[in-house]
Amino acid sequence: MFTGIIEAIGRINNIEPVGGDMRLNVDAGSLDMTDVQLGDSIAVNGVCLTAVEFDKSHFIADVSNETITLTSLKSLSAGSEVNLEKALLPTTRLGGHLVSGHVDGLGEIVSIKEESRSIQFIIKAPDELKHYIAMKGSICIDGTSLTVNSITDASFEINIVPHTQQRTIIKNYKPGTKVNLEVDLIARYLERLLTKKEVATTSGITLESLADAGFVK
Repeated sequence: MFTGIIEAIGRINNIEPVGGDMRLNVDAGSLDMTDVQLGDSIAVNGVCLTAVEFDKSHFIADVSNETITLTSLKSLSAGSEVNLEKALLPTTRLGGHLVSGHVDGLGEIVSIKEESRSIQFIIKAPDELKHYIAMKGSICIDGTSLTVNSITDASFEINIVPHTQQRTIIKNYKPGTKVNLEVDLIARYLERLLTKKEVATTSGITLESLADAGFVK
């Protein structure tokens, strides 16, 4: 699990094809690697990967063919900047929201507009993810926990403050950039509960009971 608070910007040293999959060699940048152990999880652009080799300055992770297909990691090349976050600890401050590192789909940057010192991004989401995205709800974009300002049938809007611009790869986005999206965990589990009658019946959870408790409007 992660928080969506990016700890460092890394850089791809090289990518090695391995039996249809690929192996990433990642320069860890300013990421503190002193407490990393073999097999630890590190999120790369929001994708949970396992460190199979590492030292104080870099780590190596294998990427499965499924992950290559479903995420923007397939567009990386040597020199690409990436968002990095180590898995959270029980003592970690949850400054963002709970993030699993399992990408749900790819979004696309539609437009970028400066608004005072922040930058407004309009992002198109896949049709199958739109119903998970709520105004003022949380969404993870390339591993960064962000708040949704508004939504339409086709897209949603976020605003990026200067600190986030400086500390993440969001500053590199352009119209047409593909980004990894992970929707809020709570939304996914609520859908599961509401669409499985046998679960709702045995648990006592229904759409009406959730509405009464203020979870559904």
